Amino acid sequence: MLSVLCLCGVIGIGGCAWLGGKNKPEWVDGRASDYPSSQYLTGVGQGENRSTAENQAYAAVARIFKAEVAAQAKDWEAYLVTEHQEVASAERRLTIDHVTKVSTDKVLESVSIGDAWYDARMRVHYALAVVSRSQAEASVTDKIVMLDREIEADVGEARQTTDKLAKVRALRQAGRNLVLREAYNTDLRVIRSSGQGVASGYRVGELSSELTHFLSSNLGVVLQIAGDQAEPIQRALAQGLVREGFHVTADSGGGDAESSELLVRGMTRLFPIEVQDPNFRYIRWCSDLEIVERATQRVVGAIARGGKEGHLTEREATAKTLRVIQQEFSTEVAPLITAHIFGEATLPATAAMPAGCPREASAGKR
Repeated sequence: MLSVLCLCGVIGIGGCAWLGGKNKPEWVDGRASDYPSSQYLTGVGQGENRSTAENQAYAAVARIFKAEVAAQAKDWEAYLVTEHQEVASAERRLTIDHVTKVSTDKVLESVSIGDAWYDARMRVHYALAVVSRSQAEASVTDKIVMLDREIEADVGEARQTTDKLAKVRALRQAGRNLVLREAYNTDLRVIRSSGQGVASGYRVGELSSELTHFLSSNLGVVLQIAGDQAEPIQRALAQGLVREGFHVTADSGGGDAESSELLVRGMTRLFPIEVQDPNFRYIRWCSDLEIVERATQRVVGAIARGGKEGHLTEREATAKTLRVIQQEFSTEVAPLITAHIFGEATLPATAAMPAGCPREASAGKR
């Protein structure tokens, strides 16, 4: 016995746990009587060092909330992203993940490490993360109350203003805040032993329908793209904007175009360039776009894009360049225009041609 005690004194108490020091805590196996489930949420982590074990414990608590938020995500997807094949799938996942992270991070402000244990025989560190239900509930409830005030203000503005851009921006912001509010409310149902949240005066689907209806009937977009390969490029941009929820027409002098509120006009050019490459021919492309309020002719945003593509022949290089432009206009330019209209991004009022794309260059082949 004396020899064992001396050995413990040399290697430290923690290293002697399995020899008769601190016994294995019950929470390692998922039972934490010191932190009753009626008052705490807990998570256990393990690792080769204490830091890793603590991080894993935090992650275990986070998973409790993320799993529940993910289960509710289907109700919010229609508002966050308009479904369209594989593009929307990836974007939707990123958006839902962002909402989940924002809400869960708020809950994790209340997490702490309640206990730790080192299994010297297995050389594994364990950590117990705990969340006080009462503290977390107070924090999340405050956030819900604040979001409710913002949602009420945005909906009120949207339904009173006569400015159509202001209306869609207010509705969009109200809807996004409502999605976030519902994520917090889902967290609150996890935190509360009763499983009850706080009812909202609005539903995501209702605000989504209101915004979609207004966009289709009151905020049409007319396209006016000129220059090289204008027709397929304009068609690609139209597809992207329709996917974002807009009613889009071409500027052909019809009634729909005249009644549209926004005009997206621009010029695209493709032309061959000389590059010291014996095997490939290259095409440079440039595009300037402006977003214009038709009633006032005020430019509310501008976008410049450009690049070059190469292939074995000039014809193949042109075809490849056109495919690249169509893809970029459909999946990048259209969402950027949408974000600007919704007030979620700010575009400059003027666009400069991309470097290396002179304005005086002659038009390329169609």
